[in-house]
Parts: sequence; structure tokens; C-alpha cells
Amino acid sequence: MSLERFRFTSPPFSKEFRAGERFKIPFIETEIAALKATVDERRSAALVAPAGTGKSVVLRSLMDALPAARYKQHYFKLTDMSARDLCRQVAQFVGAPPAGNFPMLVRALEERFRLGGDSGGMRQLLIFDEAHEMRADGLRLLRLLTNFDVDSRYVVSVILAGQLPLKKQLLAIDNEDVHQRLAYFGELRLLTREESKAYVEQRLNMVGSPRSPFTPQSLEALYEVTSGNMRAIDEVARGALALADEAGRDMVEPADVAAARARRWK
Repeated sequence: MSLERFRFTSPPFSKEFRAGERFKIPFIETEIAALKATVDERRSAALVAPAGTGKSVVLRSLMDALPAARYKQHYFKLTDMSARDLCRQVAQFVGAPPAGNFPMLVRALEERFRLGGDSGGMRQLLIFDEAHEMRADGLRLLRLLTNFDVDSRYVVSVILAGQLPLKKQLLAIDNEDVHQRLAYFGELRLLTREESKAYVEQRLNMVGSPRSPFTPQSLEALYEVTSGNMRAIDEVARGALALADEAGRDMVEPADVAAARARRWK
């Protein structure tokens, strides 16, 4: 894509941007604030978000909002691992001995967290991303982590973040004890039509666009083919700009949006 044709200062709709440049829309800001308040209270929370609705941005913004001098943050992107392997990974991150069987690892973690709480050290925050991938026995570890306390104060906060299956997992009867230990449940959604247009405008402003290369009709088409999914908007808008550029035009037409969407799904 020719940046000069559209007078962009950098590639548009890129994944690379600072949390402070996020699309500041009320429901997203509400989730960030609620998660921060929960962590400030030394409690734990869950965030359920369909793919492409801003989960990563919310987590990055939360981590940026917590003072580094006060919080020790540990981010885990989960895969289908056993409770013991997950426990070992957590132990390695927090500086506890990562060897032994599951009960030994849990005791090592508890001791590590208790020492931090007793010494007035930094608060520990564990963020488990893609938590819908967690095996059933992995939730056993979360039950234990969210039960650690010193003088009736929790010494570690846990954030579970994942796609829609996570909600079903947490609401299952077998996981009721995990559900009860979570103080807040957040949920993200797709953008509305007007929010989608505002999102595109902000993303264009980020790359110095003096005017939008999307006509009102192409913006309507962009919403129709993406249903307000931010990740899809980024990909289809970028593809539509490339097609307009290939055709020697500085304005995106609805046909470019449709073609970009079709190309994306090949």
C-alpha cells in the first residue's frame, strides 16, 4: 500500500500501538476501571470476550494502569496443559521452586506469596489469557491460588481472560467454588454501527490521515461485513485500502470492502 497516496505517516490499522492510544469507548473503559478496582482490593476477576472485541487491549491497559512500584505482574498465555505443568510455569514466574509433585508445587507457591504479603512487598497479580483453553484440572490450581490469604487478606489476585467458552466453564456446577472466589465478571461486546465508524476515524487519525479515504457508503459496508468486530475491521479496512491503491484511487469504494472481505475468508 502506498502511504503517500493516502498521506499516511505509518501503516494504518496496525496491531502495534500503545495502550494509551486505544479506542476509548465507555464500555471498554468501564471494564478497565472495574478490573483495576478489583485488583486494588486484592480480589480476583474474570473477563469474557469474543475474539476481536478488545480483550488484549483491556489487559494491556490494566497492566499499564497498575503502578510498577506496587504490583508484580505475571502474564500467562494458556495452552492445554496439566495443572502440574501450569503450576510449574507459575512457580518459575514468581520465583518459587518449580520442582516436585503438584502438592509440593502448591505449597511452594503459597509460601512464596505468603512471604510477599508478610513482608509488605509488592502485590502479586497473575493474568491468565486465553483461559478458555484451560483444562478442567487447571481450574483446581485457580481454586487454590484464590484461597491464599494472610491475616484474612488475599495475597495474590488472579485475572482470567478468555473467549465465550470461559463463561460456560465458570458457570458449571463443578467450578462453583472458583466462581464464588471471583469478585468481578466483565464481558466485552462487538461495536455498534456508530462506534465502528468512530473506531475507523480514530485509527486513521493515529496515522496522520488528513481526511478519511472511506466514503460513507464504504464505512457502511465495512460495518456490514465485520459486524463491529475490531480485529475484522482492521483486517478488512487494510485490505480495502490496498485494493483502492492497486486501482490507483485515493478513495475506498464499497466494492473494495466486499473484495477485501472475500479475500480474507479464502
